[in-house]
Amino acid sequence: MKATFRGGVHPAHGTKRPTQALAVRDFVSDTVQIVMNMNIGAPSTPCVKKGDHVKVGQVIGEPNGFMSIPVHASVSGEVLSVEPIPYLSEAPAMCVTIHNDFQDEWVELKPLGSVETVDPSLIIPAIRDAGICGLGGASFPTHVKLSLKPEQKCDFILANGAECETHLTSDDRLMRENSTRVVDGLRAVMRATGVKQGIIGIEDNKPEAIAAMEKACQGRDGVRVQVLKTKYPQGGEKQLIEALTGRQVPTGGLPIQCGVVVVNVATCAAIADAIIDGRPLIDRICTVTGCVRNPANLRIRVGTIVEDIIGECGGYSTEAGKIFFGGAMMGICIPNSNVPVSKSTGGIVVMSKEQATSAEEDPCIRCGKCVDACPIGLLPYDMKVSADADKLEECQKKHIMDCMLCGACTFVCPARRWLTPSFKVAKQKIAAQAKKGGSGK
Repeated sequence: MKATFRGGVHPAHGTKRPTQALAVRDFVSDTVQIVMNMNIGAPSTPCVKKGDHVKVGQVIGEPNGFMSIPVHASVSGEVLSVEPIPYLSEAPAMCVTIHNDFQDEWVELKPLGSVETVDPSLIIPAIRDAGICGLGGASFPTHVKLSLKPEQKCDFILANGAECETHLTSDDRLMRENSTRVVDGLRAVMRATGVKQGIIGIEDNKPEAIAAMEKACQGRDGVRVQVLKTKYPQGGEKQLIEALTGRQVPTGGLPIQCGVVVVNVATCAAIADAIIDGRPLIDRICTVTGCVRNPANLRIRVGTIVEDIIGECGGYSTEAGKIFFGGAMMGICIPNSNVPVSKSTGGIVVMSKEQATSAEEDPCIRCGKCVDACPIGLLPYDMKVSADADKLEECQKKHIMDCMLCGACTFVCPARRWLTPSFKVAKQKIAAQAKKGGSGK
């Protein structure tokens, strides 16, 4: 049986074809710009200065509290600058720029050995020290997610291999080419939390990945693969939990409240690297596609600049209209190609000017397609009325904060209503008012 959830849509999965058959290859540039705020939580504080020589894996940013993680040098070489740069946040991000000497000189690593024999109490500290955050896009510090309170009961660890977004095939290639490391990471998480059941959810449009992961699971305690129907947003945390366990996360709640922890398959592999090799998170697989001459899946170092990555793929095949991190449904547009990638950058997609042109909104025709598509069971057409009128209290009563901004409603709307953008703005305003102690009226 193929598991799934209520609602959802079927965007053009043909966007994956240019890269799904391409094996991962390495790319290292001559300069990296490593920002200190790559994760949800407090930014790290630089602990190096201009002119310093650094090694690969050396800590260059120290964490600030529990909701923060260390940042490591992804190349060896000279620190060119330590200063703020424009990034994807309202304020500039502190950044350490390093000129690569291509010596690939590493710091001394401290491996812990097999994930099956390591002392479970050492696993979460190793994850923290490796600077691992969620690689599926959320970038939540992984050690925080796994630090369960005594009263919290967890029955399942779910490894998210759905990769339901358009264009992206980085997780698919990881599962095909490095399936054992994914299972190793899942087992490490299970042992660290004392959970006996681990499920790897993979959509049925990835048969090679399913076969590789099923083989890697053989002989491993408590882990199995569950095939999922190909449907967007199957990889959403709440949708994955519903599909794989039949449980639902309560409104405004977290997965642990229904006895589940979800980790991305790339995060699992990074955890395995940290335990087995003592290796911090300094690179990741990234799909580069769209209007580039040679689409690819590249293993790139954290801090690599987008322009260099596109150059490695032969440059633009046509004039770029937009470049965004992630897939076409939930991707984030970047201001220009001088932006560096972070730990959560699983894809770089280039759109032509024609593809990037936004359609004009037409009046809502009350067809209800947005309601059918919503994976949360919300009323998007009604929420937009309140959001556009800036009635934030009404928005909250209509559960706008439960909206995951997946874009499914916008995708199916025949009137081309800008539903998701309206919800995003409203949610940001509500969050800002809550931070200031406002009522949201």
